[in-house]
Amino acid sequence: MEPLVAIVGPTGVGKSKLALRLAQVFDGEIVGADSRQVYYHMDIGTAKPTREQLSLIPHHLINVINPDEDFSLAQYQDLAYRAIGDIQRRNKLALLVGGSGMYTWSVLEGWGIPEVPPDLEFRHSLERKADEVGGDELYDELTAVDPLAAQRIDPRNVRRTIRALEVHRVTKTSSSQLQNRREPLFNTLIIGLTADRRELYRRIDQRVDEMIERGLVAEVEKLVDMGYRLNLPAMSGIGYKEIGMFLRGELALATAIQQIKFET
Repeated sequence: MEPLVAIVGPTGVGKSKLALRLAQVFDGEIVGADSRQVYYHMDIGTAKPTREQLSLIPHHLINVINPDEDFSLAQYQDLAYRAIGDIQRRNKLALLVGGSGMYTWSVLEGWGIPEVPPDLEFRHSLERKADEVGGDELYDELTAVDPLAAQRIDPRNVRRTIRALEVHRVTKTSSSQLQNRREPLFNTLIIGLTADRRELYRRIDQRVDEMIERGLVAEVEKLVDMGYRLNLPAMSGIGYKEIGMFLRGELALATAIQQIKFET
C-alpha cells in the first residue's frame, strides 16, 4: 500500500505549519481536509494557505466550489481519493491536513457514504423548525433515529444535524449500516498534535485578531456584495456568522470578535 500522512489536532495547534515543513523535507503535496477552505472567495476567515505557501507546496482541495453551491461529504471523499491517488502516482508523499474531523476520517477509515441529493423542501422545513424551537430539538430527533450519526456531530452544528436527518429520511437506514468501513487503502501514519489548553486559547485569540487585521469584515462585506446571502450554509462557519451578525447590526464588532474566539 502507498503511504499517506495525516495530521490531525485542534484549531490553532500548528497542523498547517508542520505539513508545509514535512512536504518540503519529504517531497510532498498537501490535500486539504477543511469544510470551509473548499469555497472560493472565503480566504481570511477559513485561514487558507497564503499565496506564498501555495506557490511553495502544491495544495489540493482548496478553492473547489462557489459559496452558494452544495458540497457533500461524499463529494469531498471522492475528490480526496482522486487527489491522493494522483500524488502517489507521481511518487510524491501525500499529506492529509485540515480541521474537519468528518472529512479526515471519512478518507482514513474509508466510510461508505450514501449519495443522497439535497431535499431542499425538507431541509428548509427543518431550518424553520430550528429557528422556532432551537437546534437541540433537531439533535434529539437525530439521536433517536441515528445515534451513531449524532455521536459524530457537534450538537451546535445545526446544518450537519439537518443533513444527517435528510440522509436518514431518504435511506431509512442508520449511519452504522451505511458507513461500513472498507479495508485500509493506504499505509497511514497519523500525527496528532496537541498543546496546553491555555496556550491553545492564546494562539486562537491571536489568530482571530490577525484575521480582523487582515480584513475579515471587508471579506464578508465583499461576499455579500457578490450576492452570497448570509444564511447560506457556507456562511454559517465560525467567523462569517458572527461578522454577518455585526453587519446586520445584531452585534457590536467587539462582541462579534469575542464570540468568534469563544466559538473557535
